[in-house]
Amino acid sequence: MTSVRSPLLPDRHPEKDLFVCDIVDAVPKGDMASMEHPVFTLSTKPDMKPRLYQNGENSIEVSPSRYGLATVHDRDVLIYCISQCMAALNEGRKVNRSMRFKAYDMLVATNRQISGQGYQLLKDALRRLQGTQIETNIRQGGKEYFKVFGLIESAEIIRETREGRMLEVEITLSDWVFDAIENNHVLTLNKQYFFLRKPLERRLYELARKHCGAQLKWQCGLALLRDKCGSGSTTKEFKRLISKIIEDDTSHDHLPDYTMSIESDNVVFRPKRKAEAVVSFHFQALRLINPGTHDEARRLAPGWDIYVLENEWRTWVHDKAIDVKDADKHFLAFCNKRGAYKNQI
Repeated sequence: MTSVRSPLLPDRHPEKDLFVCDIVDAVPKGDMASMEHPVFTLSTKPDMKPRLYQNGENSIEVSPSRYGLATVHDRDVLIYCISQCMAALNEGRKVNRSMRFKAYDMLVATNRQISGQGYQLLKDALRRLQGTQIETNIRQGGKEYFKVFGLIESAEIIRETREGRMLEVEITLSDWVFDAIENNHVLTLNKQYFFLRKPLERRLYELARKHCGAQLKWQCGLALLRDKCGSGSTTKEFKRLISKIIEDDTSHDHLPDYTMSIESDNVVFRPKRKAEAVVSFHFQALRLINPGTHDEARRLAPGWDIYVLENEWRTWVHDKAIDVKDADKHFLAFCNKRGAYKNQI
């Protein structure tokens, strides 16, 4: 009898060191721009092929270094850096583009190996992140870029053991990534993300998280979804890959937060029941109590459909995992930032 391999990676650190729990348990965050656009390659082998992705007026060109393009798994490093920065900001601490951390903490937090090979893989990831060059006009944090830059500006191993294991690493993030942190253009990720074995599954989850969020569903044409994933497959092969992932999820329920189905030539994403229950509970907890709140909201945001704004506010609070103390005040502050409808055109 042959055993069926789990679609998930094993939990490599089931008994985490209590001294690193606070670091490991920081809520994973990803920047919105690279969640929406195919910045990272799905390949697990060196990918030396430049790529150009265009969607309307937005374009992004990604070029490899001699080490190849940064991979979806290399993205773990950026997720860890963004998560630590956001945790610091939430505690009122200042952050800057250069940050130092223990390699062990990062490997444990992202469910990576802590063997000698694990440290070598991290070193390879740093090379690809620094070497991958991006040219884009996609706005990040309100800025528009027409320049070439790396995903990280530099990486330095501060201390290394005789066995070749990194003890401390210092990374300087690119302006593009740091602008996302400063402007809170990030979204919370499910920690189960780090257990997904297939790069395509990770990429699909990112897209679902970005586009579906707490909505009842989000659908995307197969060809467009293939391009958004950065897949080099034909549409027919891509459909087969998606069908296999759907089949595995039916058997193992391993995909976090969202289900997928193929309907005609579209892939439809829907929140899983557990996620819907959490969203429903969270939305109920955001009830407006003051009967005059809607009138005040109309004054602060004239021309807007207040009930549409209220729904957008609830979705935003959920997506950002914001702890709201006073729902009425928080909603009014949201409306105040929106301002008059004519100013949004």
